[in-house]
Amino acid sequence: MIPRWRAFGTLRTPRWIAHSIRNKLLAMALLPLLVVLPLLLAALVIWGNAAYDRLLITKVQSDLAVARGYFQQVLSTVGAGTQAVAGSHALHVALTRQDLPGLQSQLVTARTRLGFDFINLYSPQGELLTADWVNPTQPVPALRNQTRPALSAGEDASLALMSARDLLGMAPHLDARLNIALVATRSATPTTRTLEDRALVMLSTTPVLGERGETLALLRGGVLLNQNLDLIDHINRIVYPEGSLPFNSNGTATLFMEDVRITTNVRLFQNQRAIGTRVSQEVRNTVLTQGKTWLDRAFVVNDWYVSAYEPLLDNTGQRVGMLYVGYLERPFRWVKYGMLALIAGIFLGVMVLAALFSVRWARSIFKPLEQMNHTMQRVEDGDPSARVGVVAARDEIGALANHLDQLLHVVDDKTRTLQHWAQELDAKVVARTQELADSNHSLKQAQQQLVKSEKLAAIGQLTASVAHEINNPIAVMQGNLDLMRDLLGEHARPVAAELKLMDQQVNRMRLIVTQLLQHARPTDYAGYVEAVDVNQVLDHALVLVAHLLASTRIEVQRELTALAPIDINRQELQQVVINLLINAIQAMPSGGTLLLRTHDQPDDRGRSGVLIEVCDTGTGLTAAVHEQLFRPFFSTKKEGNGLGLWISVGLVERYGGTISGANRGEQGENSTGAVFSVWLASEPQTVAAGAEST
Repeated sequence: MIPRWRAFGTLRTPRWIAHSIRNKLLAMALLPLLVVLPLLLAALVIWGNAAYDRLLITKVQSDLAVARGYFQQVLSTVGAGTQAVAGSHALHVALTRQDLPGLQSQLVTARTRLGFDFINLYSPQGELLTADWVNPTQPVPALRNQTRPALSAGEDASLALMSARDLLGMAPHLDARLNIALVATRSATPTTRTLEDRALVMLSTTPVLGERGETLALLRGGVLLNQNLDLIDHINRIVYPEGSLPFNSNGTATLFMEDVRITTNVRLFQNQRAIGTRVSQEVRNTVLTQGKTWLDRAFVVNDWYVSAYEPLLDNTGQRVGMLYVGYLERPFRWVKYGMLALIAGIFLGVMVLAALFSVRWARSIFKPLEQMNHTMQRVEDGDPSARVGVVAARDEIGALANHLDQLLHVVDDKTRTLQHWAQELDAKVVARTQELADSNHSLKQAQQQLVKSEKLAAIGQLTASVAHEINNPIAVMQGNLDLMRDLLGEHARPVAAELKLMDQQVNRMRLIVTQLLQHARPTDYAGYVEAVDVNQVLDHALVLVAHLLASTRIEVQRELTALAPIDINRQELQQVVINLLINAIQAMPSGGTLLLRTHDQPDDRGRSGVLIEVCDTGTGLTAAVHEQLFRPFFSTKKEGNGLGLWISVGLVERYGGTISGANRGEQGENSTGAVFSVWLASEPQTVAAGAEST
């Protein structure tokens, strides 16, 4: 009985190790090197790469916090500065005296001191009293309705997205910083706009209060962010002072109005700033649409940056722009790759040195096994004289090598005997195969000749029988019809349509007889070819089989979309279609759906043509029926003679067409039943009078 621990060890040990001393030694020596160390290296590389990327994201996140803090400080300064000017005693004195020149002088001084782009004074009703840009010798322009302030006392400064008209109503001297031309930008949201004429403004409106708390005037001050290069450069210097980024990376800062860069120190090329370029659609959706902060790498204008974007909100909470900071990723990426490559190189060097030492030490143990393995490989490659030879080992492995040489001697001798027998057997097999091939070829020729003779005999017999047994009754019928018309005269008018239909059917019978004779003497007959509308032929054929449809529960459906006319004898095509319709009706004795389809379709050689399909919902075609479908005298009906499809094939092929039958499920249709397809060329075809259907 095998001990439990041993059985467990056998189950857990791979077969390629358990049955090979050489593999066991190699596994013990190399498994820690080739498996454990690569796994450790892969884990270290993955962790190091992720940790390095997280470190870069953490840094840009802290950079964004610094930029946000300064931006909020500037926004607070706008609000605090406006409130300070509104509360100054000198402004109240000048306002009480209605000293407009003095008021303007104070506003100019305040704007210069605070670094504002404009500071205006309005009446409580919203009329412009004076501004730092107003000419004291000219009348004060009226305030436009769009810029009329409507704020409560003590409101802080906020961002405002304004139209050009509204901004120029407050500060017409800022016109040069508007109208930013949009630059086509990779991956940006598609737009038809070519110009950005709106303005993003830090805006503060503060009431000037009297001694009793009444509103004497409204003071509005603001900083235009469009093309405000001093502001964005100052933010960049605060976030990324000189020398703060290693590896020659450079940091950038940008202010966006919605997705358009309105001020930035990102360069488009050389010294031209990328003002007017736009952010990618992915960043726009994340920041402006979803209101999230973007912390990831992003393609900025013309290079990849470790980037941070966050939305900027106006006083109503609407997202009107974005604040961006980021630094060039390429230097950090090369440093990361260099570090990972260095780690991988160290691991690889250790693995190679350790593997060489382990293999060299283990080789002294399994070298005799390698000699035997090499000998067996030479034998497998076709060298029967290969032998292990003398080995230095005198242990079990040496004895095994000697036994192997003896075994190879025996195998070599037996192999020569088997090869001799095999050569004799091969020669006999080749001779017998040739005899069978010759016999089979002769048999096939005899069969083909017999089938051809039987067909020709059947055609001759059928032709003679038809000519004698059918033409005479047809002539009698036609004569009696003519006699009836002559005798009845005007009394035959009520049944003129029926008599005409009988004439047509008699002619059709004559045509069928003629076609049968044509198979026996094809050079004596040729159909009259004309341009035929297949849709019209199908409609006429349905009329001719209407008496058969009337006694059934068959629904007729038409999908007649063919447009191209085909060149064929109309009566012969009608005969083919009627034969297919009758077969389809007989396949549905309990009722069903008869579908007629036509459409223009080229064949596999590119010839234009029309495809006619007659589909039923009967039981379909069995494999045995399908194999003999178009053979003469084959019929599944007791009353049939098995010539309908055979004649149809001859008629269709005479005009360069094809006819085939299949089950509807084989053509990918959901319905059951059979479908017969007739393809006819829409280009003129030469009638092959000598063609014969077999």
